[in-house]
Amino acid sequence: MQSIVVFGATGSIGDSTLDIIASHPEKYKIYALSAFSQLEKLSLLTQKFCPKVLILPDENALKTFKQIHAGKSCQPEIRLGQEGLCTTAQDNEVDTVVCAIVGAAGLKSAYAAACAGKRILLANKEVLVSAGALFMDAVVQHNATLLPLDSEHNAIFQCLPAENPKKYLQKVIVTASGGPFREKTLAELESVTPEQACKHPNWSMGRKISVDSATMVNKGLEVIEAKWLFDLSVEQIEVVIHPQSIVHSMVQFIDGSLLAQLGHHDMRIPISYALAYPERISHNAASFDLLGLSRLDFMPPDFKRYPCLRLAFDALKEGGGACTVLNAANEIAVENFLQKSIRFTDIAKTIETMLEQITIPSLNHIDEVIAFDKVVREKTRHHLQSSMRG
Repeated sequence: MQSIVVFGATGSIGDSTLDIIASHPEKYKIYALSAFSQLEKLSLLTQKFCPKVLILPDENALKTFKQIHAGKSCQPEIRLGQEGLCTTAQDNEVDTVVCAIVGAAGLKSAYAAACAGKRILLANKEVLVSAGALFMDAVVQHNATLLPLDSEHNAIFQCLPAENPKKYLQKVIVTASGGPFREKTLAELESVTPEQACKHPNWSMGRKISVDSATMVNKGLEVIEAKWLFDLSVEQIEVVIHPQSIVHSMVQFIDGSLLAQLGHHDMRIPISYALAYPERISHNAASFDLLGLSRLDFMPPDFKRYPCLRLAFDALKEGGGACTVLNAANEIAVENFLQKSIRFTDIAKTIETMLEQITIPSLNHIDEVIAFDKVVREKTRHHLQSSMRG
């Protein structure tokens, strides 16, 4: 019986995780849940799973939640903020921590789980993008177990042998849909609207991640994650455009063999694998029908069309805080694009400018990473405001 914490319980990863857990009450129990704003949903989840602990962002959220949850039979202990998240991640009763908080807000609690030697199911990109070296050092030093939830990294993990995974490895191949603009001319990209960018050809996602998919910065972040997760050199990571999104990633070995993981784009597949590892369990996702597969296409990405992907490779080669700059500058640029303050093509230009202008300090502690992330965001906002005034 695994005792599980789900950070980000009301998001899409939380939904899929809790759906699997509900199907296997003999294997898993919920110790704690966290949520940021969806407090009514959290109340319903609390009644269903009756966790020992809830983590809310602040006193205002606590007041609102108490009103919503008044009179309910399950009344867990409630903790607040980053301190509440970190304390819960390190509780002795906890076996597994699902890190699905979006953005830099999830960084510190994931690091706390690593320092406590927990089994970590990681969906938060910022942890490895902004603090890859520090986080992986903590995983190794404290004998934590790290299992990726992203479908691409989970696919690579499934394809690599458990023993000596790098012994015969030549490279990993990360697939990308190419987003909604893979057939547009470069000139047409100048006039792309937020509504167009958020209309993904293969699936429905939140607005920010949809834009990241359109620019392919999301694939750049996944390249950085892959480097840290699997201890790879930049040269061992390749990205290919795969419009059908059926092959989630591939692994090539020195003898020419290529292993791929195929499946529907349903997060219950990688989550169930990580939850049960090294076993496998059933879940409610549809089975994959090979006979329904008509074709698989693969092509190299065009860095002129996807300059954000090139910038991610450049940041990874530079190392250190360059990846923190890439991620933070992108978030502010996307925020401005969605507000129609800048053009779609200005997202990459903003990231490139910040990578050129910002002096990167030595980052030796998780608090230093978080502080630097804030500085980058402030400088990016100032740069864009100055550009608009100019």
